[in-house]
Amino acid sequence: KGRDFHIRILLPTDFQLKNARIECSWHLKKILHGYRPILKQRLHSCPDLISFMVELKTILEIALKNTQDLHIPRPPEYYSCLVRDLEILGWNKVAYVDSGLTTIKLKAEDSCGRQHLITLKLNAKYPTEPPDCLVDFPVQFAISWMPQNSLIDIYNQFLVALESLKEFWDTMDEIDGKTWVLEPENPTRSATARRIAIGNNVSVNVEVDPRHPNVLPECYFLGADHVVNPLRSKLNNDMHLWDPEISLLQNLKDLLEIDFPSRAVLEKSDFAKDCGICYAYRLDGTTPDQVCDDPRCGQPFHQACLYEWLQGLASSRQSFNVIFGECPYCNK
Repeated sequence: KGRDFHIRILLPTDFQLKNARIECSWHLKKILHGYRPILKQRLHSCPDLISFMVELKTILEIALKNTQDLHIPRPPEYYSCLVRDLEILGWNKVAYVDSGLTTIKLKAEDSCGRQHLITLKLNAKYPTEPPDCLVDFPVQFAISWMPQNSLIDIYNQFLVALESLKEFWDTMDEIDGKTWVLEPENPTRSATARRIAIGNNVSVNVEVDPRHPNVLPECYFLGADHVVNPLRSKLNNDMHLWDPEISLLQNLKDLLEIDFPSRAVLEKSDFAKDCGICYAYRLDGTTPDQVCDDPRCGQPFHQACLYEWLQGLASSRQSFNVIFGECPYCNK
């Protein structure tokens, strides 16, 4: 490929290649990043240093062929322009910069003191072309860009977007702070759904619209029919009473005529009951969401566990994608 790279191979005292260390520039390290297991395997299997160097040359040629963009030299104007932008923006707003000045993370605080990051991946044509922007948002973040724009313009658009999502995050923070959220366990800022505990083996899954967080969300109740049906009826009968002027959580309380279990009073273990089949709470990221309808039983199960169990019973029957059978706990 006509490229030169400097590397250093440090051999141990026993001169065994398999225990050797390779040192190189960050640039070469980046090119060979995905080939580390192959290099280790070659170090173990090559009989001597010369044959390893031949192997390394072959691997490097393949790596260079597969990473064309890595060795496009960036013009000096790229760096001078970028450093100037960062100087104007202020280094206190920079959370991370990679050694090649191609990836930058900027931090910002919204008006409620929440911390947010925006990751910028810049190509060699910056500022003629805009960087790719990665954010933890529930909606798409599209920037408007002109060749004369800079990082400051992106940062200002980022701040505007943060404020436009303020009500959504206020709503989610209230749910996370005042109720027991069963799923997701560690919600990201982009997560729009919450499964909230109502009682023992009863919960509601709410899907919040990030653009209109105080309107009636999609609600899906999970639990035994004799508990869930009255809640569903209340919500359907009284949805006209929903008041967008008050918070989503308060609306749910008023319409369902319930108080959600408080974090201050109860532990998560009071709702997080293990599956009656696999005896675990989490299974491949899911929690028990199927409950026996018999009021005296009410045992929860993972959907996958229950489906597999019922499929193995001679007495169960299936209609399309719904399977009917006896509870593994109470046989009802």
